Amino acid sequence: MRIVALGGAGLMGRIAVRDLAASEGVDEVIIADRDTELAADVVDLIPEGRSKVSVTQTDVTDRQSLVDTLRGADAVLNAVRYYFNLEVMSACLEAGTHYTDLGGLFHVTRKQLDLHAAFAEAGLTAVLCMGSAPGVSNIQARFAADRLDTVESIRIYDGVLPPPGDDIHFGYAIPTIIDELVMPPVVFADGEWAEKPPLSGGEDY
Repeated sequence: MRIVALGGAGLMGRIAVRDLAASEGVDEVIIADRDTELAADVVDLIPEGRSKVSVTQTDVTDRQSLVDTLRGADAVLNAVRYYFNLEVMSACLEAGTHYTDLGGLFHVTRKQLDLHAAFAEAGLTAVLCMGSAPGVSNIQARFAADRLDTVESIRIYDGVLPPPGDDIHFGYAIPTIIDELVMPPVVFADGEWAEKPPLSGGEDY
């Protein structure tokens, strides 16, 4: 299997590249990133399967370059910033490539779902929001719900222990983190979607 990791030199992408390189079913991983020097550093840090990994310079805002990079790949891991998701999905349709990403926040993800019919017609699969939450947490919730007689509610908590003092670390793209903090979150409650004020809905537990 040949996989293109868009943004594979980033904080999330590099972890996925490392896991893909160590996977038996993967023959080739291409880190497609604007920063080829950083991507080369990522390759040097791969402990297992390094020979499978190569680097190519790609700008997701250059449509033809993007399509050319994706063409011939079995699947694309999109680890670039979420507001490029629609453009990358469109390029995957043109290149004939399966797709997955790490999340698109609410509004971008809803627009991505509109591409379902186009992917189905092309015989392609697109799996959205495969980060931790949403992503793995959603699958865990569904797995549990399918094994219960009834489900009254599902609550997903995602927490991190802050570093001491001024030792601040960001686990993924800073613009995405800022958007998550300042954009009105959309909550599904009582059978309806509703926007809430940012940082509202605090709970004591």
